[in-house]
Amino acid sequence: MPRRRPTQERSKRKFDALLQSSRELLVEVGFESFTCEEVAARAEVPIGTLYQFFANKYVIVCELNRQDLVAVSQELADFHGEVPSLDWLRHMNQFVDHLANLWLTDPSRREVWLAMQSTPSTRATGAIHEKEFAEVVSQMLRPLTPRTPRPRRTMMAEVLVHVVYSMLNFSVQDEQSNAEAVSELKRLMVAYLLVAEKESRSASER
Repeated sequence: MPRRRPTQERSKRKFDALLQSSRELLVEVGFESFTCEEVAARAEVPIGTLYQFFANKYVIVCELNRQDLVAVSQELADFHGEVPSLDWLRHMNQFVDHLANLWLTDPSRREVWLAMQSTPSTRATGAIHEKEFAEVVSQMLRPLTPRTPRPRRTMMAEVLVHVVYSMLNFSVQDEQSNAEAVSELKRLMVAYLLVAEKESRSASER
């Protein structure tokens, strides 16, 4: 986590500039060559100011990862916060297309995701972020799987989040057809959710 989060407008602008510069630098040089000094220089912020917010570059990428997942969680609200029991396939396809387009048009998302795999500490933080996002997804799945026990639904949501983000990374690799990869992701999700829906319906009929 950042050492502190800004409350004043001037500090917020510096904080946001540092994060935006971090995204740009990650895309250009990758995480291994990423340095706090270069981030501060690009943001036109003193290095001391950067360290007031972030202890090191690992904290920076963790904050970027958190922001990405929070933004997606907020966007889920546009889909009414849950997967409808009727017409859920269309809603799911729309949202997967939306996510895939985000990764395709904003290469920093992949670079942040890759950077999060760099150390045990960042991986552990990434897992926490994924679990928090999975809680949102679990709530979305309730109308589709009303008889599924909550722990089981939570596990399903965690599996879905992990698979989706792994496949989004796969979809933007060099020499990879993005459209084909996204299509395969949809097939995986549809098959998984159809089984989950069937199991929940069978439970209600017992």
